[in-house]
Amino acid sequence: MTNEQVLMPSDKPPLSRWIPLSIQHVFAMFGATVLVPLLTGLNTSTALFTAGTGTLIYILVTGAKVPAYLGSSFAFIPALVAIGKGYGTAYAMGGAICAGLFYCLIALIIKYAGREWIKTALPPVVIGSVIIVIGLGLAPTAINEAFYLNNNYSLVAVAIAGFTLVISIVATMFFRGFLNTISILFGLVTGYIFTLIMGAIFKGFDIIDFSAVTKASWIGLPFLQTDPETGAKFWMMPKFNIVAVVTFIIISISTICEHLGDTLTTSTVVGTDFTKDPGLHRTLCGDGLATAWAALWGGPPNTTYGENIGVMAITKVYSVWVIGGAAVIAILLSFCPKFGALISTIPTPVLGGICILLYGLIAASGLRNLVENHVDYSKRRNLTISSVILVIGIGGGLLQFKVGQNFTFTLAGVALATVVGIVLNLVLPHRDEPDRPE
Repeated sequence: MTNEQVLMPSDKPPLSRWIPLSIQHVFAMFGATVLVPLLTGLNTSTALFTAGTGTLIYILVTGAKVPAYLGSSFAFIPALVAIGKGYGTAYAMGGAICAGLFYCLIALIIKYAGREWIKTALPPVVIGSVIIVIGLGLAPTAINEAFYLNNNYSLVAVAIAGFTLVISIVATMFFRGFLNTISILFGLVTGYIFTLIMGAIFKGFDIIDFSAVTKASWIGLPFLQTDPETGAKFWMMPKFNIVAVVTFIIISISTICEHLGDTLTTSTVVGTDFTKDPGLHRTLCGDGLATAWAALWGGPPNTTYGENIGVMAITKVYSVWVIGGAAVIAILLSFCPKFGALISTIPTPVLGGICILLYGLIAASGLRNLVENHVDYSKRRNLTISSVILVIGIGGGLLQFKVGQNFTFTLAGVALATVVGIVLNLVLPHRDEPDRPE
């Protein structure tokens, strides 16, 4: 790809390119965004609506400088389920609002305390290692989608995922011009069509179910909930109690670490330090306000999405206009349950084939960060920090303890690896001697 084809955050593509580029990001975020409400009993259309509007809020708060798409956060699933069952969903929404406002409080502290501490706490050896963890930590999800159907190993899934992956790689490597920038969308559509054709020929490939599309209505208000007993529509008024508030604020400590990791990853992919301009305080505030806004309407808390970072890494299109376009499309989809149901029929093996490439590129961005910053691994200090971060993050390390009687707080994966990496960087002495020869 030539440099002329790279779109930086402020670049606005022509409409003929803008729409398909934005649709590509919608495909990337859709599966995860609707999965969280499915797992927690929330409304999927509401999740689409709050993800789209939350992304626009984020763009506004960051001055349209950071290309980041916000979708449903998996980190809050345990809290949503526990508080929802123990006290009611309305109290879970109240807790999520407070978590979002807690983000803003931390953002305010960062603003006045400055950002120099970031360089001390997060040198390249920590940043690069954490980015690798973010990418490789998602690898099991991609493999599960690509190799399994209904939790059973499936050659059908492997065939679909393999075909999708090969087409995506070919499109990424050999397509030129505009076709190269929509290589992920091309892979998704081709994989979907391949599954339909094979399903018409071979019984094992008939895994696309259109029943949800048939049942879905054409028009609906995404911010209204449906009473399961009466079918009546209502707006869920958030409620507050101390248990829900404390629970969600504790969870938000780990998600703030995840936000930092995602922001650093985006900075690496784009080649711009977003912790400096517009500043970590503004990105965190945007994330927090988007989360509070989502909960106000009955949607799950938001977070920046690695899937969309992966799309940018492949296409070299970092335009905030494209991300904003994806947000508008998501909002429009939220008002059309039938079309949203159609997109949700994308087979998981197709998504798995795409994600093998996307998640790998995120990890590769971490390696690039280490190389470009000349991290010296002849020093035992750097080796130690990277080794511990990688094993804890990829291996699934967790810190767990009870909060009250109804909830267990967990700091795991990327969040725990980031915290441990920061601590090691602060306490380990700086020494210039190389490792002893073997």
